[in-house]
Amino acid sequence: MQMPTIAKISVQKRNSERYNVYLLENGKEYYAFSVDEKTLIDFHLRKGMELEGSTIEQIKQKDYQAKAYNIAIRYLSYRMRTKKEMVDYLVKKEMDEEVIQQVLTKLESEGLLDDGAFADAFVRTRINTSTKGPQLIKRELLQKGVSEEEANTALEMYTYEKQLDKLIRLVIKTFKPTSKKSYQEQIRSMKVSFLQKGFGADVIQEAITEAQLEKDEEQEYETLQIQGEKLVRKYSKKDTGFILQQKVRAGLYRKGFDSVLIDRFINEHLETD
Repeated sequence: MQMPTIAKISVQKRNSERYNVYLLENGKEYYAFSVDEKTLIDFHLRKGMELEGSTIEQIKQKDYQAKAYNIAIRYLSYRMRTKKEMVDYLVKKEMDEEVIQQVLTKLESEGLLDDGAFADAFVRTRINTSTKGPQLIKRELLQKGVSEEEANTALEMYTYEKQLDKLIRLVIKTFKPTSKKSYQEQIRSMKVSFLQKGFGADVIQEAITEAQLEKDEEQEYETLQIQGEKLVRKYSKKDTGFILQQKVRAGLYRKGFDSVLIDRFINEHLETD
């Protein structure tokens, strides 16, 4: 029985990097498969070449691997990726598990896929371009599939001194002397915000101390009066006298104002029994 013979090889109209291979068998010419240029060269495919069934399967498998590899390379062209990100992407592209592992092995051997290098670059970028702390950055790395050991190693570059310097600048930028919040409420809000960003309580407290924020007592009292008047309007609908005073006092205390300024407001704005 005569083996199929390559009748012609033509460049695809929509993709000039791929070629359609047509076979001639029993006097009939038909489209058989497509390959990229590398596979074409590796198998020395040419017109008139006879192909066994097993060879055709090898060609298709080789081309499938090349397709998966090219997809991976395009995915890497935008930015570095972790192994987990690459696996998830190739699974999404419906690549077989065996081929995915072959692609990963090849990319790692070529130095194109390295979770340790990814973690280093990721941490360096976050330090330079974001206000995130080490704990939040670590969480992001773990979500991307970087091991805890590699994440911890990369985060060694985010030293306590770098965190402190970043936080001092953030404290100074965040604090507003003319804010509608009390001095203490601003401090409390900053602490919560910085904790949520992934910084530790110790470095946050030191940054606030080092920033040497000045508390303007008169400005603080002006802010207190604005908040106090809102509370008076709120509670005076139902309460008067001592009960009203206590509710206003408690409300101002929760907002972080100190007792001396609160007493001053009560004396100046609310009648005593």
